[in-house]
Amino acid sequence: MRSLEDRALLLLLVVISLMFGWILLPFYGAVLWGVIGVIVFVPLHRWLSRAMHGRHGLAAAVVVLIFIMIVVLPLSLIAASLAQEASGVYKQMQSGELDIGQYFQKMLAALPGWMVDLLNRFGLGSLAGMKDKLSAGLLKGSEVIASQALTIGQGTFEVFVNLFIMIYLLFFLLRDEGTLSRRILDAIPLRPEPRDALLRKFTIVIRATVKGSLLVALAQGALGGLMFWFLGINAPLLWAVVMAFLSLLPAVGAGLVWFPVALYLLATGSIWQGVVLIAYGALVIGLVDNVLRPILVGQDTKMPDYVVLISTLGGIEAFGLNGFVIGPVIAAMFIATWDIFSAARRDGAFAPVTTRGPG
Repeated sequence: MRSLEDRALLLLLVVISLMFGWILLPFYGAVLWGVIGVIVFVPLHRWLSRAMHGRHGLAAAVVVLIFIMIVVLPLSLIAASLAQEASGVYKQMQSGELDIGQYFQKMLAALPGWMVDLLNRFGLGSLAGMKDKLSAGLLKGSEVIASQALTIGQGTFEVFVNLFIMIYLLFFLLRDEGTLSRRILDAIPLRPEPRDALLRKFTIVIRATVKGSLLVALAQGALGGLMFWFLGINAPLLWAVVMAFLSLLPAVGAGLVWFPVALYLLATGSIWQGVVLIAYGALVIGLVDNVLRPILVGQDTKMPDYVVLISTLGGIEAFGLNGFVIGPVIAAMFIATWDIFSAARRDGAFAPVTTRGPG
């Protein structure tokens, strides 16, 4: 009878949990970033709580205010500027003031004959057709970006609702962090050692992804955009955002933007600008990852670059922009779970069950 009650309780637990997750699904991004904010800012909250003699609510309010000042307000200003710049680029392309095809043709004309022959040999044959396709593709992409920027006001209410939920959760989860932590630990049906190892790994990966990948990406995007502005390249803020997104991908990075631009500058006669951009990209933008990431992340979460790359791309494909955090976290938890399982087997916790033969 007791076994039947246990099964019924477990089934009820699973069903209710799935229903609760279904209710939260429309706001999963806000909930996700609220939880991420707690994991990132909980050390600061604990320090403020001690400094304020155990006033957890006041400490949580201060952390939320800091979060708004250093995260929400700067991102809002960048988003507004980006929308304005993307709309301007789109209008320039529509009016013909900015002709990507002409720039591409100028670069092709500046290329040596052997390089043109090499392009033809690899099936890139019709240079005029390539120019038209490139122009059409870039025009279509800019149209999508501009349309999103111009219609962002239509989703303003939804954006504010998600932002409110995220900040609301951040405050109460920080305030009740001690009680919630104990309840979560008590509810996980694992022995203390693997349970603590998994939670520790989860926390480390979240902080590493946000503090490491995100801040490094922001730094590389900002440095790249600053150099583009200095060299007079059109739409530097737009390129900075593109470089920041690409910097989330290891072994790919912002070089996918600044290196082709540098080649274009060299091919079209802007020699010193191209040389400066290559040197700056290699010595400054390229080294940010090697300098900042060990400081911000440390060595505890080091995963192979190919795992980070694949999990990030897969996460973005499956979950959208939130996937750049979800993907690496799932990959890290996958590795950690199998490591713990292997260690448990070595210790005999999962020894195979043998059955006796007759006699």
